[in-house]
Amino acid sequence: MAIQAVTHVGICVSDLERSRALYRDVLGFKELSKLAVDDDVSKKFIELENLKLNCVFLERDGLRIELMSFNGSEVGDGASTPLYQRGLTHFCFWVDDLETVIAKLEAAGATVQRQTEIRNPEWNSHAIFVTDPDGVRLELIESPGDPTKPLGEPL
Repeated sequence: MAIQAVTHVGICVSDLERSRALYRDVLGFKELSKLAVDDDVSKKFIELENLKLNCVFLERDGLRIELMSFNGSEVGDGASTPLYQRGLTHFCFWVDDLETVIAKLEAAGATVQRQTEIRNPEWNSHAIFVTDPDGVRLELIESPGDPTKPLGEPL
């Protein structure tokens, strides 16, 4: 038996429409499908008795995400976690005009983490972190070159 595919990464959000707009309209994800779940089997699977889950699946560059709204049952304060905390840390986006993308993200409810802004003359790059409205870190990099090539030394 083998793993057949990676299907998606889930992101719990406090406002599905706001997050959908940010990921679709600013970050360029395409909507694929939506789903509403409140059945007994799903309640057991998700471990939430009063389950009312609404999801939207989006995709960009082969990355599929599921935005998940639990209609007020979300836990946590939505604060961004340190990059060095265990678990999923961030999504990275290669951009052609960093300041324009930052302005669009801010207008859509993201928070710019100006303290993380760097310019690296060696790589001719400019980078910064922003957080989406629920604290998910989004790394933005403006740099020449091919964004599809992996960073670092080949294995």
